Amino acid sequence: MIGEMMSTLNGWIENFGVLSEAWRVSIVVFALVFGTATIAYVASHIIGALENRFAKTNNIWDDALLHAARAPVVAFVWLQGIYWAAEVAHHYSSAEIFKANGILLQVGFIFIFVWVLLRLIKELENIVVSPVKMKKPMDYTTVNAISKLSRAVVIITAVLISLQSLGYSLSGVLAFGGVGGIAVGFAAKDLLANFFGGFIVHLDRPFKVGDWIRSPDRTIEGTVEHIGWRVTTIRTFDKRPLYVPNATFTTIAVENPSRMTNRRISETIGIRYADVSQMATIVSDIRSMLEKHEDIDSKQTLIVNFLAFSHSSLDIMVYAFTKTTQWVRFHEVKQDVLLKISDVIEGHGGQVAFPTQTIHFGDDRLPAQAGKDQDRKRESDEAGDEDPEDTSNATSSSQNTRTRSKRDRSRRHDTQAGDEGEQSLDAGDGD
Repeated sequence: MIGEMMSTLNGWIENFGVLSEAWRVSIVVFALVFGTATIAYVASHIIGALENRFAKTNNIWDDALLHAARAPVVAFVWLQGIYWAAEVAHHYSSAEIFKANGILLQVGFIFIFVWVLLRLIKELENIVVSPVKMKKPMDYTTVNAISKLSRAVVIITAVLISLQSLGYSLSGVLAFGGVGGIAVGFAAKDLLANFFGGFIVHLDRPFKVGDWIRSPDRTIEGTVEHIGWRVTTIRTFDKRPLYVPNATFTTIAVENPSRMTNRRISETIGIRYADVSQMATIVSDIRSMLEKHEDIDSKQTLIVNFLAFSHSSLDIMVYAFTKTTQWVRFHEVKQDVLLKISDVIEGHGGQVAFPTQTIHFGDDRLPAQAGKDQDRKRESDEAGDEDPEDTSNATSSSQNTRTRSKRDRSRRHDTQAGDEGEQSLDAGDGD
């Protein structure tokens, strides 16, 4: 077709005899390129106008199709125009590069078709997860995984078709891929492990984008931003990105606090030993307060009990669950609960205990034993009787006292002024 057109055009120009063959080819090629640019410009504006018109309708799928096809249509116009220009040049030139025009045109068609499909898949992904465009948007993690898998299938299929168009046998390519895949598997086992780890994450869905996760086995904690085929991006609470290989999630335990149903309040509150008589009433009022609290989930476990006799307090265990799972709101509710518990304790004349210590000076004996010794001495004085055994004990004690006094005096005479011994006897044992 192009050959016939060029022969007719050459015949017209030769009759005039004003241009050489090189000029004639240049003019035709320029005209084809200029016409291609004009048609591409017009096609782009036509599709843009259609997008604006269909955007006013309730159907969102035609918007996605037009938006996905706009750039590839322009590319298709350019591909066809460049192909015609190359064919014109090939008609007058025997260069080897122009012999591949047909193959390049086929590969270009495949590329443009794949481009349309990839853009359409991306547009559909954005639609089905958008709460604005969908009444019940789908889960982003699931849709993202399906989108990635679909794009991978499209690309692999396009590569195989392109190889077939270039003259390669698909059976040979697949056989080579089977043998080479083993070598690649050994060489890139970590990469494949991360790939299958990402596949397991998408399949089991222990977490999704936007979840707060942490691991008791590793120092991993933050919000999931992206789940890729090789790594998962986690934004830590100090706003630093953390890139975790997907293979890691197949060997560690992962906790997902974002899926908790309630948050727990677990506190041990101590009151003074002087308030032991009010313990039962305080415990009962705290329990009633929690049962009536609008932010405490009464359907969950709620425990308020006298727990133990501690060293300096009587401990009360408070165990309850809030309705909210938001971290900031939880602390607001917990503050309100603790303040109301304090009001209950003070309302019964009690006080929250703090660590205290009692120190006894003088007689180191127990107060009860000291009291018994004083009573025995008083009875002995009133009776006026002296037991011989007590007298002998008193005499023995007096002798022992005099012996210690003599020993002390001898030690004082033996010690010169300023010696360490004198200082220790007079001043006591150090500071």
